[in-house]
Amino acid sequence: MTYYKEIDGQKYDREILELADKLIEGQGDGRLSKADADSLLGAVKDGNTYTDIEKATVKYVRKNYKWTDAADEYFRTEIRSWAATK
Repeated sequence: MTYYKEIDGQKYDREILELADKLIEGQGDGRLSKADADSLLGAVKDGNTYTDIEKATVKYVRKNYKWTDAADEYFRTEIRSWAATK
């Protein structure tokens, strides 16, 4: 298994995509919650850098997964303030 997952010719971070899939499985309404957003932030921040692949992956997850309003607001705010330090 590779570090990347390719979708429509674009490389994405496999770990972040698999985590997002795992978080929406099973219970609930299929939306990412604030707790889920926190888990995703942890996966993005794990290397303490914000690579172009991670940026593309975050954009993909934000666009292609359903979020609660609170989770979306929290995630956008946190990722923006963290990315500003990178």
